[in-house]
Amino acid sequence: MEFTAIANEAQEVGGVAGWAVQLMERLGGIGAGVAIAAENLFPPIPSEIILPLAGFAAARGDITLVEAISWTTAGSVVGAVLLYLVGVLFGRDRLYRVAERVPLFSPDDLAKSEDWFHRHGSKAVLFGRMIPVVRSLVSVPAGLQRMPVLRFVALTALGSAMWNSLLVLAGYHLGGQWEAVSGWASRYQVVVFTAVGVAIAVWLFRRVRARST
Repeated sequence: MEFTAIANEAQEVGGVAGWAVQLMERLGGIGAGVAIAAENLFPPIPSEIILPLAGFAAARGDITLVEAISWTTAGSVVGAVLLYLVGVLFGRDRLYRVAERVPLFSPDDLAKSEDWFHRHGSKAVLFGRMIPVVRSLVSVPAGLQRMPVLRFVALTALGSAMWNSLLVLAGYHLGGQWEAVSGWASRYQVVVFTAVGVAIAVWLFRRVRARST
C-alpha cells in the first residue's frame, strides 16, 4: 500500500507531519523510529503527531503494528542515549561551575537536586518518558550522575514502550481521525506546562523573598 492517504491527512497539520510521512514512506517503520529519535533531541518536534501517524500507517497495512511500536521505542532509546552521553561529556564539575554563575541558584541547590535524583532517578527516568519535554531532559542528569547504562536503557525502553504504545494504538484504532490524539495530548501538555510554570514561579518567589530578608 501507499502512504497517499496519510500524506493527505498530514498536509493539514503542517510540515512536521509531512516530514514524518516522508520518512515512513521511504523507510517504513525505521522512518518512524528516526522521527522519534529526532523528537527526543529536539522537543519542539511533537511525538503526539508522529506516533498516531505511525499507528494510522499500521492500520492501513503500510507497516505492522509491531513495527510501529518497536521502531518508535528504539528511536526513543537512541535519542535518550545520545542525551545521556551529553550529560556524561558535560560532567559534574563543569555543571557546578555553571551553577555558581546562575542568579538565584547555588551549588547547594544543585547538590540537593543531585541527592534527589540519586534517590528517585530510576522512577524519574521511567515515568519521565511519559511527560512532554521532561522525557528529553531527564536523560541529561542521568548521564551527569553516571546512572548504570544498562539500567538507564532498560528504564527508558520500558517507559517509552508504554507511552509510544498508547499513542500508536490510539492512532491505529482512530484511523483517519488520528489527529484527535494530538488534540488530547496537547491538552495534557498544557496541564504539564502550567504545573511546571507554577512550580517555578513559587520557587522564584521563595528564593527572592529569602534573599531580601
